[in-house]
Amino acid sequence: MPWSYKDYPPAMKNLPTKVRHKAIEIANAILVDGKLDEGAAIAIGISKANDVMTDGTKKK
Repeated sequence: MPWSYKDYPPAMKNLPTKVRHKAIEIANAILVDGKLDEGAAIAIGISKANDVMTDGTKKK
């Protein structure tokens, strides 16, 4: 199921808006590929979006 900026997985609800939008973009692209299920797409989307939007730096 493709997600949108208004309809996204609950796991993304607490992400900053820009990170959430990127995570949705990435997760949708993963689903189009068809190799992974929704759960994996969500997890990877969130992880990669955090990396991209923070330039790989983690805040402690």
